[in-house]
Amino acid sequence: MSADRELDAAKITDPALREAYRRCRSLNARHGRTFYLATRLLPADRRPAVHALYGFARWVDDIVDEVHDGRTGAERAVELTAVERRLDEGFRTGASDDPVISALLDTASRYGLPREYFDDFMVSMRMDLTVAEYPTWDDVARYVYGSAAVIGLQVLPVLGTTVPRAEAEPAAAALGVAFQLTNFLRDVGEDLDRGRVYLPVDELAACGVDRELLVWSRSTGRVDRRVRAALAAQVERARRAYREAEPGVAVLDRRSRPCVATAFRLYQRILDLVERADYDVLSRRVVVSPGRRLAVALPALARAALAR
Repeated sequence: MSADRELDAAKITDPALREAYRRCRSLNARHGRTFYLATRLLPADRRPAVHALYGFARWVDDIVDEVHDGRTGAERAVELTAVERRLDEGFRTGASDDPVISALLDTASRYGLPREYFDDFMVSMRMDLTVAEYPTWDDVARYVYGSAAVIGLQVLPVLGTTVPRAEAEPAAAALGVAFQLTNFLRDVGEDLDRGRVYLPVDELAACGVDRELLVWSRSTGRVDRRVRAALAAQVERARRAYREAEPGVAVLDRRSRPCVATAFRLYQRILDLVERADYDVLSRRVVVSPGRRLAVALPALARAALAR
């Protein structure tokens, strides 16, 4: 379905706003292959809002993550501050001349999303400019709340629920955390190149792992048994988060369930691939193949069609 048909279904008629949503949709399609595929299973009228939320998150994430593009940390901090100011002005005035923030504000207004969700997200993104490692799981959890749990809370009203929203919020937040922990494991090598370790330092140390050993594994392509043990423990933590989140799928609006169930299965598949690779994720990045993504998505597409 074209972007215009989605925007028509969502009753977004203002030309500038429609262009803003198209920009967010493009960001989603370009950067979030697995997530974008899952959003195709949503009812058309809900897709623009998800694109707006993801587009904003992707834009900000790129500011702090693209560390090899020639910008200094100070320059990225200035850029992030500029986004924060635009966001603050947008929530204060109800409008923005930035297309991504414009779409975000419209989505927040339509679905009653509190400003605090976006402020908490920006706090975690700023941490990426200064924090290179997290001593304990509690420290990681504080980062993950803003970087991922609030994303689940943002998207939940768009998806809709069959129970009061508050009852579904813990599972939605847990799914955001599960996705983030999966990304940490998939991207551990790339994050190390950026100077960051998102896995709890004390838990790594309990397995005999430190930053130097991770760097050695990254540079040599060899996986030490201690690294395997440490990563296996983090895979199990991610699986616990999925188990906590799973009951939330059943209480979503039936038209949204195929989308979330598909994302759920595809992201869990990444954990399977980490294990299948014998935890060799420092020298390479495991990915779900296009064929596998389609094999999961096509039956879900049929279920989505029946649910409408």
